[in-house]
Amino acid sequence: MKGHITRRSFLGGVGKTWLSAAAWRLASGLGLADAPSPTSQPPWAKIQMLAAAEVATHWKTPPSAYGPEPYYGFDGPMDETVIERDLDTMKSLGFRAVTVQAGRGMADPYLSEGYFQLFRKLVAQAKKREMKVWIVDDAGYPSGFAGGKFTELRPDLRMQALELARKIPVAGGETVSQAVSPETVSALAVSGNGAQKAVPVEKGRIEWTAPPGQWTLLVVEHQFRTSPTRSATNPKNVKDTEQSLEDYMNPRATRQYIAWTHERYKRYVGEEFGKTILGFRGDEPDYSIRGLPWTPAFFDRFQQIKGYDVRPYVAGFFLPEMTEEQTRVRADYWDVFSRMFSAGFFRVLGDWCEANRLEYQFHLNHEEREMDLAHSEGSFFRDMRPLQMPGIDAIWHQIWTDTISDYPRLASSAAHVYGKPRAFTESFAAYRPRPDVAQARYILNEQFVRGVNLVEVMYFPSTSRGAHRPFSFMGDPEFPALLEYVQRMSYLMSMGRPAAAVALYLPTSSFWLGDAAANESFVSTERLLSEHQIDFDIVSEDGLARDLVLGQGAFRTLSGNRYRTVILPGQKLLSEAVLDRLRAFAREGGHVLFLGHLPAWIFRRTIRDARPATPGDFSWAAVEVSAELSPTPTPGQFAPPEPPSPQVVPEAILEALSRAVPERDLTLDAPDTALRYMRRELRDASVFLFFNESDHPLRHTAALNAKGTKAEVWDPQTGEVHHLALTRGRGSLTVPIALPPYETRVVVIR
Repeated sequence: MKGHITRRSFLGGVGKTWLSAAAWRLASGLGLADAPSPTSQPPWAKIQMLAAAEVATHWKTPPSAYGPEPYYGFDGPMDETVIERDLDTMKSLGFRAVTVQAGRGMADPYLSEGYFQLFRKLVAQAKKREMKVWIVDDAGYPSGFAGGKFTELRPDLRMQALELARKIPVAGGETVSQAVSPETVSALAVSGNGAQKAVPVEKGRIEWTAPPGQWTLLVVEHQFRTSPTRSATNPKNVKDTEQSLEDYMNPRATRQYIAWTHERYKRYVGEEFGKTILGFRGDEPDYSIRGLPWTPAFFDRFQQIKGYDVRPYVAGFFLPEMTEEQTRVRADYWDVFSRMFSAGFFRVLGDWCEANRLEYQFHLNHEEREMDLAHSEGSFFRDMRPLQMPGIDAIWHQIWTDTISDYPRLASSAAHVYGKPRAFTESFAAYRPRPDVAQARYILNEQFVRGVNLVEVMYFPSTSRGAHRPFSFMGDPEFPALLEYVQRMSYLMSMGRPAAAVALYLPTSSFWLGDAAANESFVSTERLLSEHQIDFDIVSEDGLARDLVLGQGAFRTLSGNRYRTVILPGQKLLSEAVLDRLRAFAREGGHVLFLGHLPAWIFRRTIRDARPATPGDFSWAAVEVSAELSPTPTPGQFAPPEPPSPQVVPEAILEALSRAVPERDLTLDAPDTALRYMRRELRDASVFLFFNESDHPLRHTAALNAKGTKAEVWDPQTGEVHHLALTRGRGSLTVPIALPPYETRVVVIR
């Protein structure tokens, strides 16, 4: 379960938006199909380059589009009295919007006439209170099962997978001559000594005589198979596979999903789209299945993209140890899957929302474990690109005082690269132990300082069955003050544009190869940059190869920030397209740094046919492969036994980093790995957010690479603005930074 933001009537003018109509047409011509038409978006969905004075006008009481909101369990014997009582409670706590998910035990079933009539009443009551509404797109999670309708009404559009269906022992000289099911797609014979023979499947039959030795014939079929769903319409009240998800790679299935859900909401409450109703909220679509994701169009699409037939290789993917060629072909398989998943599901949903002046908030599964995500969802950036609002969740123990958790930058980076002003978090749902208000503030600050700027608080159950104790810290007297802080922080950090000038490459194609070392290097490099006060975005292979605009020694995002340094953290594989663009970037004066080791393989159209990399491929770049970073544990569901040990950073890496990032936004008077920061630019000011990640106070003098004559501290807890002493030096401004444990400070240079 998950959710997102809010909005009251937007006060005042929206100021200048960075993405002009001409820029949008240019972006579209460059193939950046995500570039939104500036005339079709509501103001809160655009990059807004406001002056600091305009931002200050709304600073004390921000428009409610900037959150936060609770995730509301719309369940039990609901009626208008319950709705009014619950909305009044939410508003008294400080919520100005609500994310609504249909739950269990309602008198009228989900998606029935009675359900929508009740939902109309909720929208009317929210509007009466100047609250906004986000609609959870299903009766539970993951998104895409339509409350069980695919299983009940359209079983042909259910999720499918390739699975190892049979193992047939065959002795040398024996002939297998038999019909196979229409679902059979591939067969492979494997001998006891590891030899392999592709076995053709033709006209619904296998005809094959085994060479000498003992063989096992592996037969692979496509079958209807679904990830588990947690459905409010499941009478068992468990997470299981009884209600199938749709075939995410099939646009027809997604259009059917929209017809059952989104279009029905439009029929009943569409007049409030883009007004009281801000958009839809999606959750964790993925292939948590046995086998490989599959759809009937897959093999034809694979042939179109890669230029060869993958079917003879498929059975080999089920071997405990694959050959080098099979490993590369399987990486091609993941590549095609990720494209089809993005186009068949996320693109269709994002386009529908844009056409209806709505936003779509989504987060995936496994954001904190990118190796898992690469196989269950394909590519974070491909999935997020078509949507209006990328997100992550922090619901177990992914973020805590004893973890290293830079993964929230995935959501903010996708927003920055593709010109989206906001990234959201679903936070708290299943933390054990449950956080108190102070700990909740820490969890949110960890995300704010990494670019997340909209907060959904899990979980607010309805009072349809009587009074309840609010979830965890919501009953704390200090909770409303936390929401005031969150609302102001969310608003300020959504204004202007991002300012990161360093891009860190996410090596997803290496993850498809099973390159776990690449993941370790990526996570450790995130930590290196964070602990040395380098603001950065994460970028994908598609971003470097095509989506970012190259010119004047920089890669420019659709948000307007320019990357002047690109760091590649040590991966096995790199595309020729990325290599060519990085070479051109370096030729124009950009800095490229390879850490850990150089790629071993370079590929063009297919990973199967990748060529060995040569030293000449990288002669134009900065390379530091004499030393490596110590591993950083990936955050997981459960608490680690002890805090991670300090990162060991060899001097050679620090020197290489210094050369690759010659101009720093921030220079401290003394090194301090506990200080985190990020920067945004307003029309006439620079906004710096500082966070003390440690349990001890910090005190520094900070040199800021910013233009201005006045420094201010903007206090998100009170909404007040205070003067801050500023010293002007050569090429920088110096300000004092004093931070208690786990606290933030917002400094605005005007």
